[in-house]
Amino acid sequence: MINRRHARETVLQSLYALKQSGDTTQCITDTIIKEELGKDKELRRFAEKLFFTTIEHEPELDEIIIKHIKNWEIERLALIDRLILKMSLCEFIYFEEIPTKVTINEAIEVAKRFSTAKSGRFVNGILDASLEDLQKKGRVSKKGRGLVDHSLKPSN
Repeated sequence: MINRRHARETVLQSLYALKQSGDTTQCITDTIIKEELGKDKELRRFAEKLFFTTIEHEPELDEIIIKHIKNWEIERLALIDRLILKMSLCEFIYFEEIPTKVTINEAIEVAKRFSTAKSGRFVNGILDASLEDLQKKGRVSKKGRGLVDHSLKPSN
């Protein structure tokens, strides 16, 4: 079993480095993602996809976060929390093979490890509200092993 939490933590560190250093995405992927995950091709592919997809859709992901942080400015959120939220929202929308519960649980654990004591609960609350909204809008499409299809009717 591949360890995707390690990959997510590496992506978080990569996004943080990108925001703080001003280095290119190529430099970040070479020095952080490839350095950390280079031996495991599948894990590295997952990390690079999450890294680049999160960057590509950043304005859209920011809009979703802004909608759910009532009476708060996105710039005032802790950068780590903001990055974890963006990565998780990206997984909700663009990674159809990852169950939403897995994404939320991983986000909470990563927040507990890299951010403040209250970050896990904060991240959980924002992701729950965002997920509900995204599902109502039909933006979350999950397929594959271990995923529940709500259209299935119980047989008699």
